[in-house]
Amino acid sequence: MSILVTGGAGFIGSNFLEYMLEKYKNYSFVCVDNLVYKQNEKNLADILSCTNFKFFKGDITDEIFIDQLFEKEKFDCVVNFAAEIAVDYSIENPNIFLKTNVLGTAVLMNACLKYGVKRFHQISTDEVYGDLSLDSKKSFNENAPLKPSNPYSASKAAADMLVLSYYRTYGLSVTISRSTNNYGPHQSERALIPLVINNALNNKKIPVFGTGKNVRDWIYVYDHVTAIDLILHNGTIGEVYNISGNSKQENIYVIKKILHLLNADEKLIFYTTDRLGHDLKYSLNSKKIENELKWKRCYDFNKGIEETIDWYIKNLRE
Repeated sequence: MSILVTGGAGFIGSNFLEYMLEKYKNYSFVCVDNLVYKQNEKNLADILSCTNFKFFKGDITDEIFIDQLFEKEKFDCVVNFAAEIAVDYSIENPNIFLKTNVLGTAVLMNACLKYGVKRFHQISTDEVYGDLSLDSKKSFNENAPLKPSNPYSASKAAADMLVLSYYRTYGLSVTISRSTNNYGPHQSERALIPLVINNALNNKKIPVFGTGKNVRDWIYVYDHVTAIDLILHNGTIGEVYNISGNSKQENIYVIKKILHLLNADEKLIFYTTDRLGHDLKYSLNSKKIENELKWKRCYDFNKGIEETIDWYIKNLRE
């Protein structure tokens, strides 16, 4: 099988490639990434020498580049991680999110139709459902209405709708996965957990939006990529699968947990103006993938955060 992984130099994409290259020695993998962020180049360092791996620098919105790549490589499957994801940046500059996350997805699917690609998998997010009140006991399942809160999540919701429309209109074999907040190796230091680790190790202040009481459901990235693997091989065409970490924590708890594990002072924490439209609470129901595909998590939050801290200590000091 020949698989194109777009955005594969990013955090989750690079973890997915490492996992898949190790597990499927008889598959061939091609990664496309525009390498806008320099850190992403380092994420591929351990797999560039793999004989069944190729890397191409390019943008998924470049129709000529994508067409030529599909014609040359003859893909069986496309997994689309490529996306603009920073919520704060989407508030400042929503247009680039519409271009990459919506138009880019369309460019890829058009190429899939043209070259007879057998499967297109869209990596989405729990943020497309919007948020819940902090005291809510509910969780979003795959049939919940989409109610995005910011330009980033709106662009991902639009992309999801476009993907499903290509399934109905053109018969393209698609699946979509929506996961909760990921953490683990290779994540950008702009994200909450790496930021806290890095700042704590360097005795720098740690900013917290609002009260810090916003709740996120955390999943260790390894568990996420095992779920994607299952969906690719056993998922039902045309279906959406939620991927939950089953570990809902207040942001301030996560921050203090990391500081405790690093023996760092909580006085590093300072509270700052809340983000515009800041979602309060995310919670996903992932019984569908657990029951249908028998997916199970390997990590709870305590195990995952300890391994994450160990990885960042080693890599930040190299």
